[in-house]
Amino acid sequence: MATEYDLVILGGGTGGYVAAIRASQLGLKTAVVEKSKLGGTCLHKGCIPSKALLRSAEVFATTKKSEDFGVETAEVKLNFLKVQQRKQSIIEQLHSGVQHLMKKGNIDIYEGIGRILGPSIFSPMSGTISVEMNNGEENEMLIPKNVIVATGSRPRSLQGLDIDGELVLTSDEALDLESLPKSIIIVGGGVIGIEWASMLSDFDVEVTVLEYSDRILPTEDKEIANEMKKLMTKKGIKIITDAKVLPETLVKHENSVTIQAELNNEKPSFSADRILVSVGRLPNIEGIGIENTDIKIEKGYIDTNKYYQTKESHIYAIGDVIGGLQLAHVASHEGIVAVEHIANQKPLPIDESLISKCIYSSPEIASVGYTEEEAKEKNFKVKVGKFPFSAIGKALVFGETEGFVKIVVDEDTEDVLGVHMIGPHVTDMISEAGLAKVLDATPWEISHTIHPHPTLSEAIGEAALAVYGKAIHY
Repeated sequence: MATEYDLVILGGGTGGYVAAIRASQLGLKTAVVEKSKLGGTCLHKGCIPSKALLRSAEVFATTKKSEDFGVETAEVKLNFLKVQQRKQSIIEQLHSGVQHLMKKGNIDIYEGIGRILGPSIFSPMSGTISVEMNNGEENEMLIPKNVIVATGSRPRSLQGLDIDGELVLTSDEALDLESLPKSIIIVGGGVIGIEWASMLSDFDVEVTVLEYSDRILPTEDKEIANEMKKLMTKKGIKIITDAKVLPETLVKHENSVTIQAELNNEKPSFSADRILVSVGRLPNIEGIGIENTDIKIEKGYIDTNKYYQTKESHIYAIGDVIGGLQLAHVASHEGIVAVEHIANQKPLPIDESLISKCIYSSPEIASVGYTEEEAKEKNFKVKVGKFPFSAIGKALVFGETEGFVKIVVDEDTEDVLGVHMIGPHVTDMISEAGLAKVLDATPWEISHTIHPHPTLSEAIGEAALAVYGKAIHY
C-alpha cells in the first residue's frame, strides 16, 4: 500500500519533530519515520539525560558544602540508582509530550527504518520512502512531494579503540551506567568530554582528560578555555593536552583499562576503571538510500544550500547530517527554515554568527558570535570588555564567584562581534547577548539596559561598560 504526503521526514529527533509540527501548522500532510523513539538523540541519548545527570551532580556537590551556607547536614550520600531513575522519568515525561504534539498536529508516525528509493513505479523522481516496519509487517510505501532527511548522528570512535560498552564507552553507554566507576579516562576535551568530566568529578569520580590539541574546548574563546582548564584543575581533574592516544596500546583488565598516549616524545601510560571516548560525532547517512539519489556528500556530510535543499531540490536535509553547528536548537531552526521554504513562506536563512552555544559543565560556558581570535583573523580592529562574577552580589549569594563575561567589539563600528561567558547559570543568560547580536546592538545600548539588582545578569551590563573603561563595580 502506498500513501501520499506533502512531506515525509526521515528522523523524529529534535530537528525532525519540530519540522513536522511547523509543516502541520502550514497545512502540509506530514509523516515522520523514526526507527527508535520520537525525540531522537537529544531526548534519549544526549541533551536531556546528560543535563539531568549534571543537575544531580550539581546538587550533590552543593550539598557537600552546605555548611558554607549555614546548613548543617548528616553525612551526604549519593544514590546513583535514584539519579538514573530521575533521569529516566524526565525523559519519559518529555517523550510523552512529543507524542502528544504529533497527535495534536495529525502527523502520521511510522516506526521503522526509512529508505529513499530512486525513480520507480511509484514516482518518476527519487524520493519515495520504503519503510521497513519495526513490527515486522510488510514495508510501507510513502510517496511524498518533499522529503527532509533528519537522521542525526552517533558517537565517533578512534580507529582501533573498539567500544565494548563495559570498559570502553561512548556517551551513549555512559548514560546507562548502573554504578559509577572510581576513576575514568576521558579521551577528548571538547564540549561533550568537558561536560562529562565536570559531572563525574562532581560525583567524586577521579577524572583524567586526554586532549589531542594544545587546549581543551578549541572552538571556544581562548580565555574562556584557559579559565575552564584552571577551574577544572582546581577541582582535581587532570587535564593533559597535546596527548595523542594510541588505541593499539589499550589493555583491558578484569575491572580496569590501561592505555598509552604520545606526549612530548614520550609514551606515558594511563590507567582507570573505564575509558570514555568523546571525539565528536558521525552523521547517520548510511542505509537510508542516499545512493539512489543525486544528493551530494561533502566531507562525509550531506551538502545543502542555505534553505537546506540538496542537489535534489525536493529533498532537504537538516541537523547533524549536514555538519556545521551540531546542536539541537540549530537542527530545530533548520527544520523550520526548510519547511517554510517548502511552503513558499520566504524564510530568512540562518546566520551562524547569531547562534548561541552552551556547555553545561560546572561552571557553565555560553557564547555567541566571534571569539576574540576569530575577530582578529577576520581583520576587525578589536576592543574587549570583561567583568568578573566575583564582583557581582548575586554570585556571592550563590556561592559561585568564579568566571567572567567578555564582550568582543569592532572598534570602528561599535558593533558587538561576540559575547563569551563562563560562570554560574550563564547558559540562561546568553539569550540577552543573542538578542543584542540580532538587533545589532552596541555595548552602549547594552549598558543602558537597566539590569535588575541583585542578578547575575548585571555582569553583562558591567562588561559592556568595561568596553569603554567605565565599569562601575570593578
